[in-house]
Amino acid sequence: MRALDYTALTVAIVGAVVWGLVGLFNFNLVSFLFGSMTWLSRIVYIVVGICGLYTLTFYGRIGDSTED
Repeated sequence: MRALDYTALTVAIVGAVVWGLVGLFNFNLVSFLFGSMTWLSRIVYIVVGICGLYTLTFYGRIGDSTED
Protein backbone atom coordinates (compact mmCIF):
# COMPACT_ATOMS: atom_id res chain seq x y z
CA MET A 1 0.00 0.00 0.00
CA ARG A 2 2.90 2.37 0.68
CA ALA A 3 4.16 1.97 -2.90
CA LEU A 4 0.74 2.98 -4.22
CA ASP A 5 0.68 5.95 -1.86
CA TYR A 6 4.11 7.17 -2.96
CA THR A 7 3.31 6.64 -6.63
CA ALA A 8 0.02 8.52 -6.39
CA LEU A 9 1.64 11.34 -4.44
CA THR A 10 4.47 11.63 -6.96
CA VAL A 11 2.08 11.74 -9.91
CA ALA A 12 -0.07 14.34 -8.13
CA ILE A 13 3.02 16.49 -7.48
CA VAL A 14 4.05 16.22 -11.14
CA GLY A 15 0.52 17.28 -12.08
CA ALA A 16 0.78 20.27 -9.77
CA VAL A 17 4.08 21.28 -11.38
CA VAL A 18 2.47 21.03 -14.83
CA TRP A 19 -0.38 23.30 -13.70
CA GLY A 20 2.18 25.67 -12.21
CA LEU A 21 3.90 25.88 -15.59
CA VAL A 22 0.57 26.62 -17.24
CA GLY A 23 -0.23 29.33 -14.72
CA LEU A 24 3.17 30.99 -14.70
CA PHE A 25 4.36 30.65 -18.28
CA ASN A 26 1.29 29.52 -20.26
CA PHE A 27 3.29 26.39 -21.15
CA ASN A 28 1.53 23.02 -21.13
CA LEU A 29 4.20 20.35 -20.73
CA VAL A 30 1.79 17.48 -21.44
CA SER A 31 0.70 19.02 -24.76
CA PHE A 32 4.33 19.75 -25.60
CA LEU A 33 5.37 16.14 -25.00
CA PHE A 34 2.32 14.21 -26.23
CA GLY A 35 0.37 16.60 -28.45
CA SER A 36 -2.74 18.62 -27.82
CA MET A 37 -5.52 16.35 -26.56
CA THR A 38 -4.24 13.19 -28.21
CA TRP A 39 -5.29 9.88 -26.69
CA LEU A 40 -1.94 9.70 -24.88
CA SER A 41 -2.28 13.17 -23.36
CA ARG A 42 -5.83 12.34 -22.26
CA ILE A 43 -4.53 9.22 -20.51
CA VAL A 44 -1.92 11.34 -18.71
CA TYR A 45 -4.62 13.79 -17.56
CA ILE A 46 -6.86 10.92 -16.41
CA VAL A 47 -4.07 9.24 -14.44
CA VAL A 48 -3.10 12.53 -12.76
CA GLY A 49 -6.75 13.17 -11.88
CA ILE A 50 -7.22 9.70 -10.41
CA CYS A 51 -4.03 10.06 -8.37
CA GLY A 52 -5.19 13.45 -7.13
CA LEU A 53 -8.48 11.96 -5.99
CA TYR A 54 -6.67 9.04 -4.37
CA THR A 55 -4.46 11.39 -2.37
CA LEU A 56 -7.61 12.78 -0.76
CA THR A 57 -7.70 9.54 1.24
CA PHE A 58 -4.48 10.66 2.95
CA TYR A 59 -6.54 13.05 5.09
CA GLY A 60 -8.42 10.15 6.61
CA ARG A 61 -5.23 8.23 7.27
CA ILE A 62 -3.10 11.00 8.76
CA GLY A 63 -4.02 10.14 12.34
CA ASP A 64 -4.13 6.39 11.71
CA SER A 65 -0.48 5.95 10.75
CA THR A 66 2.03 4.98 13.40
CA GLU A 67 5.61 6.18 13.42
CA ASP A 68 8.33 3.56 13.94
